[in-house]
Order: sequence, then C-alpha cells, then structure tokens
Amino acid sequence: MREMILKAVANPPKILWGPFLPVLMNLGVQFPIMFMFIGVMDVNPIVFLVSIVLGHLAAVALGVRDPHISTMIQAYGQTHKTTSNLYKEKGNKFAP
Repeated sequence: MREMILKAVANPPKILWGPFLPVLMNLGVQFPIMFMFIGVMDVNPIVFLVSIVLGHLAAVALGVRDPHISTMIQAYGQTHKTTSNLYKEKGNKFAP
C-alpha cells in the first residue's frame, strides 16, 4: 500500500504529457467555443485545432515547470475562502 501512495505523489496524473487539470480546462473552454463558431459563423475547425494544440503545448510547459500544478489548483480552490471579520477593520482577519 505504501508504494501506491508514493507512486501517486511522485507521478501526478497526465494527459498526453500535460498536467490533468490545465489540459481539461483547455479542452473544456476551447471545444465549446469551436462548436459555437462552427455552428454560427461556419468557420473551418482547423483554425481551432491549431489553437487547441498551442494551448496544450502551453499546459505541457506548465507541467514541466511544476508537475504538481493540478494539485495546487485544487488546493487553491478549497482554501481560497473569504472570512468574516469579528470587528470592523479593513482586510480579512482570521483571529480577533
């Protein structure tokens, strides 16, 4: 069981050499835009395939620089919550 945990920490999940979440965000944004442009303006999809590939290369470059970028995005989403102040002050305070 210990080997599985170490392997998961040492090798974060990837899609075609890119980190999982940035690649999914790239595809999740670009595919709907591509289909809207094809349906509304009858644009050639090859233009969008080039932009998808460039976005994927940018995600791969992010993954090379920081392989745990997906985990960092998930942690930011869970911990970035605003707090309410007990006293009227400027900024967020965690303790009185």
